[in-house]
Amino acid sequence: MSESGYSGVRGASSHEATSAASGFLGIIEELEVEVPMRDGVILRGNLWRPDGPGKFPALLIRTPYGKAKGGMERFVRAGYAVMAQDTRGRYSSDGEFVLFSEDETPDGRDGCDTIAWLAEQPWCDGHVGTFGPSYNAWMQWEAAAEQPPALVAMCADTIPLELTGVDWWGSFRPGRRIKWWLTTIAPDLRRRAGLGPPHTPAEAVAIFEEIEHNRFLDLLPYKDLPNYMPEPLATYARNWLADPARPRWHFAEKHARIQVPNLDFSGYFDHCNDTIWHLPGVQANAATQLAREQSKLILGPYNHGGFGTRKFGEIDFGPQASFDKTDIMIRWFDHWLKGIDNGVDRDPPLRYFVMGSGEWKSAATWPPPGAEPTEYFLHSGGVANSVSACGSLSRELPGDEPPDAYTYDPRDPTPTLWTVKLFTLPSDRRKLEHRTDIAYYCTEPLSEEVEIAGHPEVVLHASSSARDTDFFARLVDEAPEGIALEVCYGMVRARHRNSWFEEDFIEPGAVVEYRIRLGATACRFRKGHRIRLEICSADFPNHDRNHNTGGDDLAEMDMQPADQQVFHTAAHPSRLVLPVLGA
Repeated sequence: MSESGYSGVRGASSHEATSAASGFLGIIEELEVEVPMRDGVILRGNLWRPDGPGKFPALLIRTPYGKAKGGMERFVRAGYAVMAQDTRGRYSSDGEFVLFSEDETPDGRDGCDTIAWLAEQPWCDGHVGTFGPSYNAWMQWEAAAEQPPALVAMCADTIPLELTGVDWWGSFRPGRRIKWWLTTIAPDLRRRAGLGPPHTPAEAVAIFEEIEHNRFLDLLPYKDLPNYMPEPLATYARNWLADPARPRWHFAEKHARIQVPNLDFSGYFDHCNDTIWHLPGVQANAATQLAREQSKLILGPYNHGGFGTRKFGEIDFGPQASFDKTDIMIRWFDHWLKGIDNGVDRDPPLRYFVMGSGEWKSAATWPPPGAEPTEYFLHSGGVANSVSACGSLSRELPGDEPPDAYTYDPRDPTPTLWTVKLFTLPSDRRKLEHRTDIAYYCTEPLSEEVEIAGHPEVVLHASSSARDTDFFARLVDEAPEGIALEVCYGMVRARHRNSWFEEDFIEPGAVVEYRIRLGATACRFRKGHRIRLEICSADFPNHDRNHNTGGDDLAEMDMQPADQQVFHTAAHPSRLVLPVLGA
């Protein structure tokens, strides 16, 4: 296996030889194929299979987003029959749609029934695999927990370990969630209910991005959002916003029922990168040794759906970051569904890309073992509101130093560096250096490289004039005369600093310790670069604005500014803790 790339990523794939040996010349396409569920409801899917003799393993993708009408040729040419199916109550399938935010849905049973139907077809050899990202991945986990006998392997990627209405210690994330509700879920519900357009995601996206996105992102209060949604989405959203911290998916229990290996993909810049915790979850708890030992994760510098992409805007992670996801998936299924000895079973459980180095590394699990927590303490002379006169990060303990101050105004929040697509992206933080509501702390230009892998942490000692407020911590790789790359970030809502499920308001003016765990990352800070830490109090619309009132931010319209202070003294040693490899 190459030390710089995932095995099989950049070379010829095993499916090329498989296709040549299969002997078929064309593809049989069957549209709107009816599959009966155990309760009599009919689900419909499009089916593609090799036009040739013999039987073939089957692959299944189930989706609420509108089944594929094509694009499966590579899988079929590799010798697979592929079904893309509309889930219950969506598009051409019958029944009532139940969103995955509900505790009980029929999706696990429906997936199990569809897998059994595929295995029984005369053109199928009885082996079935499942694939698909995000919501489609959640449905694979639901089906796999039903333990269908014909299911051999799955590729369920980029789905969080748990679903709640909040992320990062209590914050609602309106940018992605509102757009998803209104442009992805709502249109088909409007069509089925006989309401006016938009009836397709394409129509809804155009309206949202070109006309209405500011209206909905700035809407106050957010608890009014369901008034602009069709049923049953309105009821689902209303329940979600009424109790955003309630967990719904309970994957920790489902892992114990998983019998087959899973191949997962995740990205450091994916809003769903909590999917990384499925790997250690199944390694510890899966129902079979096969699932525990053969599940895999590929982790790199990607966003949601951008796996294998080397360049995002002006940020280029280099040629080694580029790979063909379909190629890897076919190699995966070739081994498990066809029994081809292509080395998949000998691949490491985790392959992860190290930003700044262009290298892929392997580990037994996430986070990679062996990292040494290394503390970098915050310092300044009391002014840290610009990069040109920033505070410092060093291994030395702070002394008697004045605090740094900034004002957070929720009516002018520190903005998220996204496009109108409202997907998380790697960003160049130089674009916000004109603002005064960010405190900066930087090392001296590095004389030696520093490589990290895991979850950095910020121990922040801070005060606020408010009873409740937010603090964001963002790790940045600052190149000399170049991009200031966001590496990862985290946040804390003061009232939820101890728990999602309990509120503990702060005393205005009191110095409070916050422990902020940052997102997953692996990065090599090069010689001459600076390690930069940014502290601010907003990231809108990635996260909702804390109104600084101590009230219900989702239900109220009042907002007030908050005066924030960051402390770095012997008594209050604010610090960045990096998981350093080879420290």
